[in-house]
Amino acid sequence: MSDPLAPLMDLGGVADAAKSAQDAVFAVHRLPANLRGGSATAAEASVRAARASAALDGANPDLPEDGSVTHPLLAGALRVAGATESLLPTWRRAPLQVLARLHVLAAADVVEDSEALGRPRGADGVASRLELLGQLVTGSTSVPGPVVTAVVHGEMLTLRPFGSADGVLARAAARLAMIATGLDPKALTVPEVACFRRQRRYEEAAQAFASGEPDGVRQWLLFCCDAFEAGAREAKSIADAATP
Repeated sequence: MSDPLAPLMDLGGVADAAKSAQDAVFAVHRLPANLRGGSATAAEASVRAARASAALDGANPDLPEDGSVTHPLLAGALRVAGATESLLPTWRRAPLQVLARLHVLAAADVVEDSEALGRPRGADGVASRLELLGQLVTGSTSVPGPVVTAVVHGEMLTLRPFGSADGVLARAAARLAMIATGLDPKALTVPEVACFRRQRRYEEAAQAFASGEPDGVRQWLLFCCDAFEAGAREAKSIADAATP
């Protein structure tokens, strides 16, 4: 059976960008603080990722000193971040189940109708495209982690399957894919911060991906690979701060 993602590696610059991104992330895993486990880096990375993800959708990313988070999107993003590790085994075999659970966590304070939580929109094509995305996650591919992760991220942004908290959900799915593909198995990096700092480019690249045109898909993949490298630099700063 042919690999549906394989043609993406022929798009100009994608193969080199993916390798550069993977090398940058692997270098972070070899830092002394992370060779000892990296739990401190991963914990801080998870919080920074959640804050940046919520901010991309308009939330104030600042955490109150008393710890009482009131913005619904930020609260949801932090709940999602806290559940990521426990959901990883299920993501590998039943990603749609995980997406439903993540939506419950992300949108609990956003959606008034609790029965809508975890239920994809009934719009034409949503169910079938989610099914294809699930097959992509659970199937085998020769394409490297940066590209697979970018495709999961882009598909979720394009589909907006639940109609609420979809941006937070898309970035959470990308983070799971980043771990599951081996791109960043310890979840040390924070590409979400790069997306937030370059929000206009992020949104433009996502729209280009949604067009389905080769140039648009290429633009998105290159943007994501660049964000992975920037996320690795963010991770290095976290690890450096944690090193005595």
